[in-house]
Amino acid sequence: MRAKRLDPRVFKVPIDRIRAGYYSDKYFSRYVEVLKKDNHHPHVLYQYFPRKDAVIVGIDEALAILKLCTGYYKNEEKAAQLFGKLLDAERELQNSVYIMDRKGIEDANRKRWDLREALNNLWIDKFNEIEVRALYDGEEAQDMEPIMTIEGDPSYFGYLETILLGVIARGSSTATAVKRVVKVAHNKPILFFSARFDHYWVQATDGYAAFKAGANVVSTDANADYWGAEAMGTVPHALIAAYGGSTSRATIKFDQHIDPKINRIILVDWENDVIGTTKQMIKDFYEYATGKKYRRGAPLNKVIGSGAKKIWGVRFDTSGSLRDVSVTPIGEGSLGVCPELVWKARKEFDAMGLNDLKIIVSGGFNAEKIALFEKLDVPVDSYGVGSSLLKEKVDITADIVEVNGKPCAKLGRSKKDFSRLEKVEY
Repeated sequence: MRAKRLDPRVFKVPIDRIRAGYYSDKYFSRYVEVLKKDNHHPHVLYQYFPRKDAVIVGIDEALAILKLCTGYYKNEEKAAQLFGKLLDAERELQNSVYIMDRKGIEDANRKRWDLREALNNLWIDKFNEIEVRALYDGEEAQDMEPIMTIEGDPSYFGYLETILLGVIARGSSTATAVKRVVKVAHNKPILFFSARFDHYWVQATDGYAAFKAGANVVSTDANADYWGAEAMGTVPHALIAAYGGSTSRATIKFDQHIDPKINRIILVDWENDVIGTTKQMIKDFYEYATGKKYRRGAPLNKVIGSGAKKIWGVRFDTSGSLRDVSVTPIGEGSLGVCPELVWKARKEFDAMGLNDLKIIVSGGFNAEKIALFEKLDVPVDSYGVGSSLLKEKVDITADIVEVNGKPCAKLGRSKKDFSRLEKVEY
């Protein structure tokens, strides 16, 4: 049984801006303008495909855009005037929000919604007059394999090509990179920590793409917006710095003030000594949590686990330009979070009775580094991966391959096999 498609409302599509061609390449807008002015209405078949093997994500968002923006304004000159006024009203709203002018906000909002209503009254919806077939988000496709088709009058939807290609390209690029990491991690959780490496507007798209590719732990609420999970995080370096560089103090304060249902995961590389810092932090935390003085052989496992007054895991995030004090200097492989560091840490932790303390590693991890760690059977519980997941690029292309039921395609872009595509119905 295939997954359901996401409700179009999930995506918060900027309907008026898309219908106005605000995000469209001008050559696509003018292509549709020519068709309309010439009263030329061919029946065409578009096929969309990736330019390399990829995990396809962005289909549902593309479908939402088609659902809401296939059609035309019955009076385009008037619509253009209204849209210009709408942009002015939105600028007024933003200015009023900036200075917290309540009356200005109310006036601008009222004007904005009146204009949106007027625009919508001019819109002629034609979504039911096109036929769309597509894969589902998260499915894999080969280079040049069709992932979506649109059939109908291009004067209704041709101007959307830029936007449709873009949302699928972005989601598929992120998902393809994440899938590669997930595959080599051998079912160990992948923590999607990429939000800080790109504009916040793309967090929801990236987080959803990561989820569809198998990474369901994300760092921001926006990352989980489309699928409703809760973001997770660790005790950050900033909190440690705020408490004078004391990992122990930051950990205790975090535990005192953060919801008990949140697992306590502690960054322990502040002093470039993850083993020593972890040991000291656990001992100090034991005294705080139990009210007892730590003595050699104390049952530290009592403060390991989920919830309040427990440490769930530690995160190693040693810079790739540094060598942890416990690592033997034998070359570049001794820098950053390396296999030797994790092996030594696991051995030391287990000797203290901390067998259930999880080790999360991050900092410069990509598919190749994770594959090496897995090949060496390094005792890592999960991987935090960041910027490398945004460096993949999957280009998506669209072509007309039939016109009025007859083959009509650019050389080398003929109609392909559509058997995997499923008809889209709302």
